[in-house]
Amino acid sequence: MPRPYSTDLRERAVEAVESGASRREIAEIFKVGVSSVVRWCQRWSETGSAAPKRSGGSVSPLEEHSDWILALIAKQPDLTLEEILAAMAKQGIPGSRSALQRFFDRHDITLKKTISDSVTPVGIETLGLYPAHGRERPSAFWWRVTP
Repeated sequence: MPRPYSTDLRERAVEAVESGASRREIAEIFKVGVSSVVRWCQRWSETGSAAPKRSGGSVSPLEEHSDWILALIAKQPDLTLEEILAAMAKQGIPGSRSALQRFFDRHDITLKKTISDSVTPVGIETLGLYPAHGRERPSAFWWRVTP
């Protein structure tokens, strides 16, 4: 996307129009479109500034409900995305799984299930399925709960 014209150029064009020149003449002098000069003058008369509006980006509708969502996570930190979506639906808050995941990314919140200390990774050969020598160890691991 192209960058907006500088504020200095916009202000000089508006000042020239206010001093009596036509918008068409100013557009020719500054080598910009007539519609641009018209918009700058309209913006100047409405807001007192010819500066460009902010461009890009948007605000997620979930941000309106951020306090509620963050309080829910603080109260029950082990919820899955589906459980959070179900709670949101009960409250009448629209949203999708991907929107909720982006919300959590923006707020630096991770919802990862951790494997408890009682679960130990075990290689397949230690379960007796493959000899410890003679075969390459498979990359997959099985999980065994240890008492």
